[in-house]
Amino acid sequence: MPKPKHILVIRFSAMGDVAMTIPVLRALTQQYPELKITVLTKEFFKPFFRDLENVVVFSADLKGRHKGVLGLYKLSKELKTLQFDAVTDIHNVLRSKILKIFFFGKKVVQLDKGRSEKKALTTGKLFRQLKTTHQRYADVFEALGYPIDLFHPMFPKPSQLSARLSAFISNKTFKTLAIAPFAAHQSKMYPLIQMEAVISELSKNYNIILFGGGDKEIEVLNQFEIKNKNVYSVAGKLNLEDELDLISNTDGMLSMDSGNAHIAAMLGKKVITIWGVTHPYAGFAPFNQPDDYALLADREQFPLIPTSIYGNKYPENYINAAGSVLADRIVTKVQSVI
Repeated sequence: MPKPKHILVIRFSAMGDVAMTIPVLRALTQQYPELKITVLTKEFFKPFFRDLENVVVFSADLKGRHKGVLGLYKLSKELKTLQFDAVTDIHNVLRSKILKIFFFGKKVVQLDKGRSEKKALTTGKLFRQLKTTHQRYADVFEALGYPIDLFHPMFPKPSQLSARLSAFISNKTFKTLAIAPFAAHQSKMYPLIQMEAVISELSKNYNIILFGGGDKEIEVLNQFEIKNKNVYSVAGKLNLEDELDLISNTDGMLSMDSGNAHIAAMLGKKVITIWGVTHPYAGFAPFNQPDDYALLADREQFPLIPTSIYGNKYPENYINAAGSVLADRIVTKVQSVI
């Protein structure tokens, strides 16, 4: 059976998971330049794919015309006009499963999420590195005849900054560090009072650019900016395209186990991560980062880590587990890496 020449890739959300597709698709299209890729995702994520050759984004309107089963049927009819040869479902959720039913006759390969291994990891039955999410994505393409080498990555050059974006980098003699202190769950976050101490210390020798979103996060980050020299918050001030431009011009990112870590990694930045109740063994460490860039909560103090894959389940007294990483250790790691 001939290998497909045009592949439809399905990945609707979430931000970090979509960002994790970028290094895989970049490697795929560089190693197989004759291959055409159409990515089905949300309109909001379209800027992620802007640097990829032979990749076109088809935006799904899942809250509008593509909502529900009837909407997915409409979506399938629109997609069929693109004449793709095969489908890779690297989301593998109910919505994508319904959509695939309408592609009867097409070759379909879906993501193996490794649920049983991950359950064993979070219930204490095993404690070892599982296959990375990036490799799981790559396995889907290998099943279609396109094995991918992820170990010799190439990244886009830093974007040309506008004067407006350049203004966020105040001291041209300092290196610039992006910091994203928030995550979807508090159990994945470094306690803000400790993060404030980290930012205060690092701002003496680095330009600090703070990333976040939502009213509460904006308020906190604005306070960090007011209290410290060389610290700027871009939360609520930029669109995604601008944020990508700015991150591409930093020297690295300090982040939680969150989407910002994966965005910085897909742009080839050095990414230092702080982990709470989740753990890199589940396969969600940022792309192409040394193991020691992940600063982990103390498992002697919190032996049940990882308590869940996404940080949504944990014993009550684990909520600030990330705080067991000392602020001095974070500062020293940043200084050694960036």
